[in-house]
Amino acid sequence: MNQTYALTAVAVVVVVTVLVGALGLRISRTTSDFYVASRTVGPRLNAAAISGEYLSAASFLGVAGLVLLQGPAMLWYPVGYTAGYVVLLALVAAPLRRSGAYTLPDFAEARLESQAVRRIAVLFVVGVGWLYLLPQLQGAGLTLEILTGAPHWVGGLVVAFVVSAAVAAGGMRSITFVQAFQYWLKLTALLVPAFFLMAAWAGDGAPRATFDAPAAFREHTSVTLAEDVRLSLDEPLTVTVTGQVDGRGYVAVPLTLAPGGHSVRAHARLEFAPDTPVPDTRAEAGLGVSSWSEPLSGDRPEHRLYATYGLILATFLGTMGLPHVAVRFYTSPNGRAARRTTLVVLGLVGSFYLLPPVYGALGRIYAPELALTGDADAAVLVLPERMLGGLLGELLGALLAGGAFAAFLSTASGLTMAVAGVLHQDVLPARGVRSFRSAVLVAILVPLGGSVAATDVPVADAVGLAFAVSASSFCPLLVLGIWWRGLTPPGAVAGLVTGGGAALSAVLATRTGLAPAGWPHTLLAWPAVWSVPLGFLTMVAVSLATRSRIPAGTAATLARLHLPENVAVDRAWASSPRRSEGAGPR
Repeated sequence: MNQTYALTAVAVVVVVTVLVGALGLRISRTTSDFYVASRTVGPRLNAAAISGEYLSAASFLGVAGLVLLQGPAMLWYPVGYTAGYVVLLALVAAPLRRSGAYTLPDFAEARLESQAVRRIAVLFVVGVGWLYLLPQLQGAGLTLEILTGAPHWVGGLVVAFVVSAAVAAGGMRSITFVQAFQYWLKLTALLVPAFFLMAAWAGDGAPRATFDAPAAFREHTSVTLAEDVRLSLDEPLTVTVTGQVDGRGYVAVPLTLAPGGHSVRAHARLEFAPDTPVPDTRAEAGLGVSSWSEPLSGDRPEHRLYATYGLILATFLGTMGLPHVAVRFYTSPNGRAARRTTLVVLGLVGSFYLLPPVYGALGRIYAPELALTGDADAAVLVLPERMLGGLLGELLGALLAGGAFAAFLSTASGLTMAVAGVLHQDVLPARGVRSFRSAVLVAILVPLGGSVAATDVPVADAVGLAFAVSASSFCPLLVLGIWWRGLTPPGAVAGLVTGGGAALSAVLATRTGLAPAGWPHTLLAWPAVWSVPLGFLTMVAVSLATRSRIPAGTAATLARLHLPENVAVDRAWASSPRRSEGAGPR
């Protein structure tokens, strides 16, 4: 990829983001402007903003990489991310808006009239937000490193600077316009090159292979491995090897590998003849994401079908509790607008997810070696140059690079806004716009430091962990808090700590190598299957045991959550300790 064009595209994205964010500085005047854009964001604009912040680089680059690795078996992957909005639409969107809250801790206190519940919710919002911010900053650093050779920390620093400037300038007003712009930029960045790539594919005289056929090298290809890998072969494979395979060294020696597993050391060069199938591979250190879709097998300790369902459940139920997603529904004018926003989001997100699999399918044909080098996520960026070449390929590659950087910026903006809002209300002692801007710096600098210190944290693991913790903590709180009048403050605290804490502890145990092999490892690595029910059951059981602690204003609160805004419930709500917009800044 031409570095000049790619850098120019990234620079344009950064400059436009700052300019659009500056628009919010001119129209943001009140605290409500900064927190929830004075609750005046219409469904179409809000839906574009939600889609912009939700579709991170994992969606932009990662889905294509997974399809390249596993073919149509990985088309299930976007389903959980998209379907999460169906649950949000049916159970949460309108009541959450009618709560009059500014943040998830606001909702928790308004519903349960408890400072203890609010404090626990604050911890989880900040924790999930920082956990999700970390991979955005790391991914930006990696992208800029690939494009320019800059140190890994530079990309994260650029994102942190731009995001903090946009959020601090106008708060929710600023990032609403920024994220809506970045959604359409990301969609355009994928859609325009896809037309040219499909045209090139249609005009290619090479024999057509079915999408579910094994990926194969179209021409003589030399691949140098960046890390130790294990090849899994179903049939004998003849390859020319320079390096170590199965503990023995070779120098440009043709070698026929028998069916089964073979260990290949890092820096080995493998030369494949045309029409050779691409062997399945995974890192020697552990499982790769390509293993999630493989079937359950009694003689394999990973139990991969369970892992797949664990990830789907986490994304399906974790969406509603992500702080940067929930806070956007507070900007809707009313509950009806919140529901309409969710419907539009389903259309926008669903449309976007039609495109990455196209790049993955083309990558299996034109860049299959990426499956061996560990760079499958780069398929989107390398295909224009690989298939088209020349000036057109360079320009389309630069457009894709700009779209990828926009993905980092938009998601990081929403997360920073959500975390800063909570820090401003519940952690920092001062109030007002100046204090909010200080909270923005704290919200972005902590994960920035983490991205510099912990460069080896897998991005997919960090994102999956954030969804699992959200599904196990905020999902039970929101669903029971909205639909069950029997929820009590002790039950909410117990469920948050037990469900969310169990999910967090389980995945950290696997990341530190404390989990034993086999089923225990799988249960801890993908905990949503059991941690989500644990969170629900704990909230219900403890609430039933503490029925005397049901808040006095529960009936009025639930009436406000479920009745349309034009129904008069003011008299009932007035008896509640948290009134109307009382969940806002104090």
